[in-house]
Amino acid sequence: MNTPICDFVKTYGESGTLRLHMPGHKGVSRLGCEGLDITEIEGADVLYRSGGIIRQSEENAAALFGTARTVYSAEGSSLAIRGMLYLALQATGRRTILAGRNAHSAFITAAALLDADVRWLFAAGGGLTACPVTPSALETALDALPEPPAAVYVTSPDYLGNRLDIAALADVCHSRGVLLLVDNAHGAYLRFLPADSHPITLGADLCCDSAHKTLPVLTGGAYLHVSHRASALAPEAEHAMSLFASTSPSYLILQSLDAANAYLAGDFPGALSGYCERVAALKAALIAHGYTLAGDEPLKVTVATKEYGYTGETLAAYLYEQGIACEFADADYTVLMLTPENGETALSRLQEALCALPRRAAIAEAPPALPAPVAAMTPRQALFAPAEVCPVADAIGRVLAAPTVSCPPAVPVLVGGEVVDESAAAVFAYYGVDTCRIVKE
Repeated sequence: MNTPICDFVKTYGESGTLRLHMPGHKGVSRLGCEGLDITEIEGADVLYRSGGIIRQSEENAAALFGTARTVYSAEGSSLAIRGMLYLALQATGRRTILAGRNAHSAFITAAALLDADVRWLFAAGGGLTACPVTPSALETALDALPEPPAAVYVTSPDYLGNRLDIAALADVCHSRGVLLLVDNAHGAYLRFLPADSHPITLGADLCCDSAHKTLPVLTGGAYLHVSHRASALAPEAEHAMSLFASTSPSYLILQSLDAANAYLAGDFPGALSGYCERVAALKAALIAHGYTLAGDEPLKVTVATKEYGYTGETLAAYLYEQGIACEFADADYTVLMLTPENGETALSRLQEALCALPRRAAIAEAPPALPAPVAAMTPRQALFAPAEVCPVADAIGRVLAAPTVSCPPAVPVLVGGEVVDESAAAVFAYYGVDTCRIVKE
């Protein structure tokens, strides 16, 4: 598989052309990458109005992922989420989105900007990061709406590595003429497993992947995928992305996406298959040692730490002392993300470090329950209302203006427009959130 973006930039860099264009470094090296860092000059094509090397590279990616259209993002899945939400609203003419409550904050701000009416699918028994939407629960929620929504939006895999039954959810959606949108930011590699389990393969209509999370791609590299089933949306995909994107995309990121195509078409599937087997063996060894793991994503090791006697933050701090940096930790979980690029020694180092930690008495404390919040305003009304920041304790009874999140995992306790009550305040406190942005009275 060719790499047209990489080839163009390499040839340009070797040409000795006088760079009287952006960027201001003019190719002079300070970090070492400047010679490859260009802008949309003649021959370099234009992201979101592509017809040259970028379009060729995107067509390579579409062939790899089995899509009708794949569009690059140099601004992560956050941009692709906004793009696919716009596509769904415009294509159907409807304004309602039925969404799993563990949606990324980018979805929430996109819904506010596009004035979408979001109806939420909540996890049974509460829960913040995970939202195990079942086909039967989706059927019930769809049947309760006065008319079909523009789309159903779910996150799979979620930050803890839990995957939904996308094929069954797609069947429910399609039987009712509803689009299925999947935030697959953590699962770009799923396409290349021996048993392909990528959301597009399983029936999703639109999907975003953060290539940089699980593939050898620079931070910010991502995809918006349009399935063959939804191919009528493909001609508008670039326009949808352009509404929210920078007009100065990083060609370093674009080259990274381009170079990844050749690897994905070549050695990656074999390397991935073998590495997943080794990660599975690591997980089995940790369970045998007494650890409790969450999620079923093959390359993610999510330790439910309290049963082993530690908080997630404590375990993450211990690992950091051993020279191991985790992806994410909170009171309940430590999340570790692996790829074949980590190599064999990473697995043995991680196992050795975890198994050297003595087990302690289990911690019984669980996250506070969060009943379905009361919405007093729409997310759009709340986002654009005059607002102020105040301590959570002083916000009880008032309306949240915008979500208070950290990334990771960027899943909010409350959504803009919802009322801060005692239950929400307890959840904020549990996750260490001291202040929030509320609508001025």
